[in-house]
Amino acid sequence: MSADKSPAAYWAANVRIILICLVIWALVSFGFAILLRPVLAMLPITIGGVDLGFWFAQQGSILTFIVLIFYYTWYMNRLDREFGVDEE
Repeated sequence: MSADKSPAAYWAANVRIILICLVIWALVSFGFAILLRPVLAMLPITIGGVDLGFWFAQQGSILTFIVLIFYYTWYMNRLDREFGVDEE
C-alpha cells in the first residue's frame, strides 16, 4: 500500500476499489450474460447441464456479485486498519 496516510489517499484507494469492483460486475453481468452469451453458448462447456452463456446469465453474475461483496468487505477492513480508521 501507500506510505501516504492522508484522508485523500484513503478515499483514492476507496474509489479505486469501487471502480474495479464495478468494472468486474459490469463485465460479468452485462458482458458475459448479455453481449457474449451467444459466443459462450457455442463453447462445449456446460455447468449444471446448461451452456456457459446461460449459466452466466442466470447464476454466474449473481455468484460473482456475492464474491465481490465479500472481497470488498475484506479489502475495506484491511484498508481501514492501514489508515487507522477501523472500528476496533
